[in-house]
Amino acid sequence: MSDPTQSFEHHAKFVPAYHYWMTALLVLPTLWFGFRAASDFSVDRLVFALFAVGVVLAGFLLRFFPLGVQDRLIRLEERLRMERILPPDLRARIPELTTSQLVGLRFASDEELAELVRRVLDQGMTDRKQIKRAVRSWRADHQRI
Repeated sequence: MSDPTQSFEHHAKFVPAYHYWMTALLVLPTLWFGFRAASDFSVDRLVFALFAVGVVLAGFLLRFFPLGVQDRLIRLEERLRMERILPPDLRARIPELTTSQLVGLRFASDEELAELVRRVLDQGMTDRKQIKRAVRSWRADHQRI
């Protein structure tokens, strides 16, 4: 099975087991335990509610921590790619790019990268989505988390 074509509109990774099932299986019992602790208070019910809140936080951090690592890897990959592709004047400006800008630029094809980097730096574009929207020739990333 081939990977689907990516674009700005179709590049976000959606995992039903995480986004639907895990979220519901963690949040709904937490709300129930919180309701029970508030409506008929006991120390046991409070402990269950606090434990459930901790499990929900852990569930969300299980998603956010790998995304942070992924951003660091993208930053490294894009800096290495830019060292190879960009003209000397832009190569000297690579350190000016933030991680967020590099994450947005990762979808730009090699052919349009220099033009887009110049635009991002000169116009002060910082929003990942804004940068991704500016990409004309999309370079797919099917290996992200």
